[in-house]
Amino acid sequence: MADVTVRELAVTVGAPVDRLLKQMQDAGLPHTKDGEAVSEEQKQELLAFLKRSHGESDAAPRKITLTRKSVGTLKAGGQGKGRTVAVEVRKKRTYVKRGDAGLEPVKPAPGPAEAPAKSASELEAERIRSEEMSRKGAEEETRRKEAERKAEDERRRIEAEKQKELERAAKAKEATTADVDKAAQQAAEAERAQATAQKTEARGGGKRAAKERGREKPREKDEFDDGRSRRRELTLKSEARRPKRKPVEQKGGGFERPSEFIIREVPIPEFITVGELSKAMSVKASEVIKTLMGMGVMATINQSIDQDTATLVVEEMGHKGKSVSVDAIEHAHTESLQIVGDVQTRSPVVTVMGHVDHGKTSLLDYIRKTKVASGEAGGITQHIGAYNVEVPKGRITFLDTPGHAAFTAMRARGAQATDIVVLVVAADDGVMPQTEEAIQHARAAETPLIVAVNKIDKESADPDRVKNELVAKGVVPDDWGGDTQFVSVSALTGQGVDDLLEAILLQAELLELNAAVDAPGQGVVVESRLDRGRGPVATVLIQNGTLRQGDVVIAGEFVGRVRAMINDLGETVKEAGPSVPVEILGLAGTPEAGDSFAVAADERSARDLAEHRRTRSHENRMAAQQASKIDNMFATMQEGEKRVLRLVIKTDVRGSLEAIMHAISEIGSDEVKALVVGSGVGGISESDAMLAVTSKAVLIGFNVRADSSAKKVIERENLDLRYYSIIYELLDDVRKVLSGMLAPEVRETILGVAEVRDTFSSPRFGQVAGCMVVEGTIHRNKKIRVLRDDVVIFQGELDSLRRFKDDVQEVRNGLECGIGVRNYDVKVGDKIEVFDTKEVARQL
Repeated sequence: MADVTVRELAVTVGAPVDRLLKQMQDAGLPHTKDGEAVSEEQKQELLAFLKRSHGESDAAPRKITLTRKSVGTLKAGGQGKGRTVAVEVRKKRTYVKRGDAGLEPVKPAPGPAEAPAKSASELEAERIRSEEMSRKGAEEETRRKEAERKAEDERRRIEAEKQKELERAAKAKEATTADVDKAAQQAAEAERAQATAQKTEARGGGKRAAKERGREKPREKDEFDDGRSRRRELTLKSEARRPKRKPVEQKGGGFERPSEFIIREVPIPEFITVGELSKAMSVKASEVIKTLMGMGVMATINQSIDQDTATLVVEEMGHKGKSVSVDAIEHAHTESLQIVGDVQTRSPVVTVMGHVDHGKTSLLDYIRKTKVASGEAGGITQHIGAYNVEVPKGRITFLDTPGHAAFTAMRARGAQATDIVVLVVAADDGVMPQTEEAIQHARAAETPLIVAVNKIDKESADPDRVKNELVAKGVVPDDWGGDTQFVSVSALTGQGVDDLLEAILLQAELLELNAAVDAPGQGVVVESRLDRGRGPVATVLIQNGTLRQGDVVIAGEFVGRVRAMINDLGETVKEAGPSVPVEILGLAGTPEAGDSFAVAADERSARDLAEHRRTRSHENRMAAQQASKIDNMFATMQEGEKRVLRLVIKTDVRGSLEAIMHAISEIGSDEVKALVVGSGVGGISESDAMLAVTSKAVLIGFNVRADSSAKKVIERENLDLRYYSIIYELLDDVRKVLSGMLAPEVRETILGVAEVRDTFSSPRFGQVAGCMVVEGTIHRNKKIRVLRDDVVIFQGELDSLRRFKDDVQEVRNGLECGIGVRNYDVKVGDKIEVFDTKEVARQL
């Protein structure tokens, strides 16, 4: 039987090692250390010594009793309803040592005489236990050494792989481009040769391959070569932070997975779909959706997310986001329209405006019939709304706009299509509401104004009355010291028409109108319609460059190739230069009046730009709707600027209008004011609504209502329209709105002061300050300041407030408390000041 050490023997008998060593030395054994081996003979000597020391006989044990126990199970009951019963079987055997010949058997004494047999049994049981524990210890030691050997082999293998990877990286860095190409070619050839060999082996040696595969250790699905499983936990956190392992070819034809993480710079526009974002990062769309879900955003693969959310997703997944300007595609399109060649003088573009029945149409008809280069203009003027007039000193382009709405729409979209405005006023009627609206539109567009006083051939004509009324509106004639030309004309007889044309050319000469000819055509859309036979037809005015048949044109949100061009005479032309109006065919839709158009470099970029404009148009429309709301208007104002409330006012009589405008002018302060951008007598028209859209103003009707066309604009643009019948209610609402636009007054109140008496560390809250409240009340959810020598050194929030072991919301004066200051370490002697701020609304 194997020997055991002194330590193992001490564990078996349940005695301390020191005492067992002392007993062994007393018994005459040579053991002095716990690691020395103890033989069976030495055990018997130690046992005999212990027996003698306790007064027992030196006789050897003659009888030993062993008890064995085994546990089994028994299934009882019927089929399907049985139960399992545990059965324990105990066996007891007694072994008696035969006596030697010639010796007299020893009779057992009653009672205590059985003690030697009992001690022998215990000793045998201890011996068996000792041997079992020795065997288990040896097996455990063998397993431990085997595990250490495997771990050491794995560590050496990993270090060898890392060293090989470093050597390959160094070699790849030193290799030239030719070497890389050669290595790639050799690798490709090796791969093809290996593939051919595999095919041959698969055809001719299937059985052998199957036999060899059977010898291999079965590998679980999705398991790496080093034994690590590829299975991942189900989590909402992104796994894109893990190193991406791209295949890298080795010399032996295999592949390994490098640990470098590929960080990409992802361009992020203002809006991007989840699918496009995943492609930009080269990850699966499901990973992006998981990251969004972890951020609390639910989005599908085709749903768009804003730039800020996309930037957070990109950074969360370990990449770098690069914000792309919302107008980057517009800038690229603008840069493609380079001016080539010298700049030349172009014809002026004139818009004729005026009140109904003041002779505007008659004046245009007279000019068209007498000043067209050759023949009649045909019916094209009614369709195109624009034509050229040739005079001895040049050419003039007239726009016959269908009212002020189109002109305002041009201004609203930033298209400065008109160079000069001709205001037609009847000499026998004077200034009318529509005339005032025309003046307001001209001023809003900052366009020079020329007044044509019409109908001077009538007996009731009074040009001086017209001048006086216009002076009251701020339009001062040049012969009275102003800057506006007044020309008396008659659309019936043609009197003064030549003078009017000369005045227009003079004003154009002062404006120094120039344009390039050798450049891509660009301009503005005058109007558009859907023709049943020809499809979408757009009337455009070229402002710069030259438009040619076959050019790819983008007009507003629509793209198309110019299939045909028709001028104001109804003739088909191949090209059109600056200040020339033409009809074009070939667009995919009907753009709005005032939209800009330009020749695109290619059709693909034009379609991308059109899609971008459609998206921006929708966003701007929603933003305009929000900004037009009177309750949110002051939120769009910038700090430091004077806040302005713009109003468009229409009343029933002129006396009420004058009283309202005078009262509104007196409301305001140095920070806010009310500005009337449009006013008049009568119902609210479509022109008033368009002016409110352009100016982001509020429509006010005093005893008047909006007509049907104005209601359509108001509903479409979501304008703020208010009706009043009592003047002081109107003034009170204006005063309330201006008061709301005032910056609120911030007042600060100190609620309490606590003095730091001691500091200590908490495993949960970090540093905690033991404080005494010396003034007021300390509140948990209020802002704080830390004062050191009565100087503010930190301002932030409380992390915790405790009274003894309880979390409390407040601690009053004279009580002790524990305070944790978030993101700051306080010192003994500091004062923690709790304060509260309130915003108090200001009144005018």
